[in-house]
Amino acid sequence: MPAGRRSGQWSADAAVTVLAARAILASVTDPPAADETRIDRWLCAVRLVKTRPLATRLCEGGHVLVNGSPAKPSAKVRAGDRVEARIADRERVVEVVRPIESRVGAPAAAACYADHSPPVVPQARPEVMVIRGEGRPSKRLRRELERLRRAGGA
Repeated sequence: MPAGRRSGQWSADAAVTVLAARAILASVTDPPAADETRIDRWLCAVRLVKTRPLATRLCEGGHVLVNGSPAKPSAKVRAGDRVEARIADRERVVEVVRPIESRVGAPAAAACYADHSPPVVPQARPEVMVIRGEGRPSKRLRRELERLRRAGGA
């Protein structure tokens, strides 16, 4: 330990480093809000879609409406805008509370929009009976099982 320094005391350089680290951590955990952002970036940032290219494809396909009109991927959203999107066979209606550009954690993302989506109606799952000991499934039954697995039913 250098002369004149007690344990527990920090140098000026260490204090500056700690303050810089705190500033970086604050900017990562609570990024500054922009006035407006692109709809494809916002959809990805608030975790409504998994990737930005998927958000871009949804916009180009006409599945995203901003304030009632079809949105191109470059359309800007601001606080108070109403976004309607058909995502994964579900109608999502959200209101932009805070436009953000970079992807954040789930709790922070949920605070950036107000969800007005209609409740999910559980769909009746078709019954496919597979009886053990009956041998291999027929081609028709196998295709039905694969279709159900892809849809998340089995």
